[in-house]
Amino acid sequence: MPPIEVRPMPAASLKRLLIEGPAGPIETDVNDPGGARCGIALIAHPNPVHGGTKDNKVVTTLAKAFFALGYVAVRPNFRGVGASAGSHDDGRGETEDLLAVARHLKHQYGDLPLLLAGFSFGGFVQTRMAKRVHARSLVLVAAAVNRFPAETVAPGTLVIHGELDDVVPLAAVLDWARPQNLPVVVVPGGDHFFHGRLNLLADIVARFFRPPAAETRAVQA
Repeated sequence: MPPIEVRPMPAASLKRLLIEGPAGPIETDVNDPGGARCGIALIAHPNPVHGGTKDNKVVTTLAKAFFALGYVAVRPNFRGVGASAGSHDDGRGETEDLLAVARHLKHQYGDLPLLLAGFSFGGFVQTRMAKRVHARSLVLVAAAVNRFPAETVAPGTLVIHGELDDVVPLAAVLDWARPQNLPVVVVPGGDHFFHGRLNLLADIVARFFRPPAAETRAVQA
């Protein structure tokens, strides 16, 4: 199959929301594909202590890939980032923030299936979220399992990691995944931020989640 084509999301699909959370408003970007919705992808960004936001390139790549597959792509800023109230809480308060966003989405979209995805620190937070909500799928990209106490995850979780990640070494992820018999998709030559590999990251996500009938459809990312 040809590689996935990466395209911008339509500007008209974007809504910028302030969702009420336990520490105050949570700044959230929502890209809604409209009537073709097949689910909701709630995507968590990397550590704000190191500059992580909802606009991180890995996060936006995930959002665009899921949007093209028919998911409502949702990117909140964690507490203390952008217009989100509160201050960094090492994953505890951030989990509560994501729970508040998930409740809002359920009220807005009803019983659409929920997919959780996270990059780096966001992946750690999503392992906590997965213990608190019913999610159809979990996607962890360069999850910071060596820096934070990541939870065990369900079989079928998609774990993607760069071969040359020097922030979260591949060996650390394999050590975390091995007792769970959890496969890890390794991106050859990929670093922590997938520089030069973002199209490949979108391709991996698209091939994992798109239905067989959509094999020839280009993913808009």
